[in-house]
Amino acid sequence: GKLSPRHISRLTASNLPDPDVIGDDLELCVFVTHEKTGCTGAVYRSLARKTIAVSFRGTCAPKDLVTDASILQTPWVRGAKEGEDGVLMVHAGFRESLDSISRRMKELVIAAVGPDESITDYDILITGHSLGGALATLFAADVGEYGFDAGRGLPQEAPSEPWFGRLAKTLASGKSVTKRLAAPPRPRSLKLYSFGSPRVGDAGFVRKFGTLIGKKGGLDGAYRVVNDADVVARMPRSFDGLILGKVDYDHCGPTALVAAPKNALEEVIDAADGTGVEEVNVDGVDSIIIPTKPTFWVEGESDDSKCPVRDGSALVNPLTQGALLGDIYSELKTVSDSSEEEDCLPEEKLGLGNAAEYATKAAKIAGKMSSKVTGRLQKLSASDVTSVLGIDKDYAEREATLFQSILKGDAVFHHLEPQYFAGMAQACGLNYVVDPESMLKEGDKNS
Repeated sequence: GKLSPRHISRLTASNLPDPDVIGDDLELCVFVTHEKTGCTGAVYRSLARKTIAVSFRGTCAPKDLVTDASILQTPWVRGAKEGEDGVLMVHAGFRESLDSISRRMKELVIAAVGPDESITDYDILITGHSLGGALATLFAADVGEYGFDAGRGLPQEAPSEPWFGRLAKTLASGKSVTKRLAAPPRPRSLKLYSFGSPRVGDAGFVRKFGTLIGKKGGLDGAYRVVNDADVVARMPRSFDGLILGKVDYDHCGPTALVAAPKNALEEVIDAADGTGVEEVNVDGVDSIIIPTKPTFWVEGESDDSKCPVRDGSALVNPLTQGALLGDIYSELKTVSDSSEEEDCLPEEKLGLGNAAEYATKAAKIAGKMSSKVTGRLQKLSASDVTSVLGIDKDYAEREATLFQSILKGDAVFHHLEPQYFAGMAQACGLNYVVDPESMLKEGDKNS
């Protein structure tokens, strides 16, 4: 609708370089669906901007739920032996689904360029929401490392066919016009933006993915956008079970955490003095206050704090600073160390004749210790209790927050596509609200 043109106008007025990354001539080239797996992808292009967008569809059919529900892992490279050192593991359902169309998608992307042009002249954006985000992540990992190898589906130990084989036959009636191209082509730039994507691989795969991001890798950028309390973006979980064994999952690329937009019937107050908020009128609501400043946090860029979407380590030393016992121990040690200099009797006064003075000093030290312990216990929280058992305090707080969001319904509601669209629009400073039916409506004010 009107939100994107408004945003582009704002960026243009701010003299930012190339704010319109897609262009006015964006067109849908092809829509691919695999009948058996249900995996679906689309290819869009802008010849004016020399940009190609590859988008994967999220969960929308019963067979997609089967793919999502699986937590089993399989080697990322087909033919590799599970359990051997260095073998990267990924979600078995996601890999199987993407493998059913990945080769065809790569062929179509290569063929989507303009006449007498090459994919090396194009910028490529890969994206998807939910299941589509997971598929986009795996697709980006493949082409980021190996280029657009259209001679196979996903990575395999067996040699692939020439990447241009089937494509040349299709476009040149059997004449191999691309024999001189030995290596799979790479685009001018390659970026991944996933939305609400579940986790796709183990720690080894995540580390490998991280090496692909940057100048020395095949990905010029990769961001995993998470809308507030979205529970799908925090799944699957890692665990160590007797039947399935250890299953390890983590996030690929830095997280971009977006604040969820407020419902039109809720009053939003971001600051007591109104700083950073704006009052607008919407249908069915006389007045609502909405944020006008960006409301997002990017892992590794906004600040040095830990990503709240990552699990981290559940176990910790109970005496670690920040845990209940660790804080009490630290307070008592501080009192003890200071008392050695201030309150302890000199050696020549340690006889029985000075017992009363010694008792007074000891009582004073005990009083200080008691005061410190009491002060800390007054700040006792549920996560403090779990820390006594060796469970990381931050981990316990994240789990409690996640559980509360599930009970309230936010965990699922924040995963919906309209909520992601609304959250991203709000992060860009656009005026809109989400009504009770989750439909987007623009504010009456022009901005």
